Amino acid sequence: MNFTTKFKLSLMMFLEFFIWGAWCVTLASYLLFNLKFTGGQVGNIFLTMAIASIISPIFVGMVADKFFPAQHLMGVLHLVGGILMFFLAHQVQTSQLFFIVLLGYTLCYMPTLSLANTVCFNQMTNTEKEFPLIRSIGVLGWIVVGLFLGYMKIETTNIPLYIASGSSFLMGFYCFFLPNTPPKGAGEKMRLGDFFGVEAFGLLKDKYFFIFALASLLISMTTSFYINLGNPFFVSGELPYPAAMMTGGQISEAVITALLAFFFVKVGVKWMLSIGMLSWALRYALMMSDPGPGYSLWILSIVIHGFCYGFFFTAGQVYVGNVASKSIQASAQGLIALITFGLGQGAGSIISGRILEHYTVDGAIQWSQVWFLPMIVALVVGVLFALLFRVKPTEAKAVDIAEA
Repeated sequence: MNFTTKFKLSLMMFLEFFIWGAWCVTLASYLLFNLKFTGGQVGNIFLTMAIASIISPIFVGMVADKFFPAQHLMGVLHLVGGILMFFLAHQVQTSQLFFIVLLGYTLCYMPTLSLANTVCFNQMTNTEKEFPLIRSIGVLGWIVVGLFLGYMKIETTNIPLYIASGSSFLMGFYCFFLPNTPPKGAGEKMRLGDFFGVEAFGLLKDKYFFIFALASLLISMTTSFYINLGNPFFVSGELPYPAAMMTGGQISEAVITALLAFFFVKVGVKWMLSIGMLSWALRYALMMSDPGPGYSLWILSIVIHGFCYGFFFTAGQVYVGNVASKSIQASAQGLIALITFGLGQGAGSIISGRILEHYTVDGAIQWSQVWFLPMIVALVVGVLFALLFRVKPTEAKAVDIAEA
């Protein structure tokens, strides 16, 4: 892969995660402290990401596999998303309408995550070596916008939504200049099952892939607690510049992601995934504790994000890329997005919202009780996954290429 292609893909990843970081991290603070929504309403609103991840990625992946270039499809989705996000920032003040419009936006945005991966994988000959470095640039996009939002102290305003809208338009136009990613299954006979990604679901017939998928589902339920409630927790705990401080997690993620090729060789995908899952348990244990001098333990809970996200989500995407055949790459990435961002984080959004309400007494949130459930679930799932999961020799061989 030449320098020009690497640059284009890196900029694509930067913008992709700049957009997500612009609205996702601070949204709960805006809803709770500005619009005065309840914990249950906030949980329902974050459920939109999960619903969108269930409905759209596999169908959109099928369209990219069979009909249209992935980069063009991604461009159209970002342009439509930019319009919806602008309306969300400019007009919406009620929880019902906010849910509807954000659902429309997430139906556009969530499939672009797997489409961006597909565009990358289509250009690469060795995903274990090439993808982590490019993916780490995406983390940089999240860091840049998080630092800006935090130091400008606009976390509880609608300005982050306007920033997300503008960057969505920019990304939408840029997608039409990305390397071509033609549909791999073009010309193949269409079956009814293709519209629902049935071939990708066939991966679940494999025992170890099923274990991976089930563990991913359960761990993703726990990740919703931090994604949805992390910023309000640090704001209420008076951590200085919460959104900016939380980018420490993305800095850690960028470093870990850039080193994933090394970890694939030295640690192996099984133990990377296991460590990633157990890191979520450690994070919540630290957040349950006293912050310590200089908020040191809370800052540590932020910094281990590199292992939480890089070893779980990113390594998992590479694992799926190795297991799935070329003809269903986009659908397979859509499947894992459905399981993690859809079903898992959807259930987690509902549960976290209800638990937040339950442990809110006279306006005061008992945060240690909020973090207890996800800590226990992540701990149990991580241990069981380490005991039960195996990487097949053919899949291990694909990862071992990184040694070359």
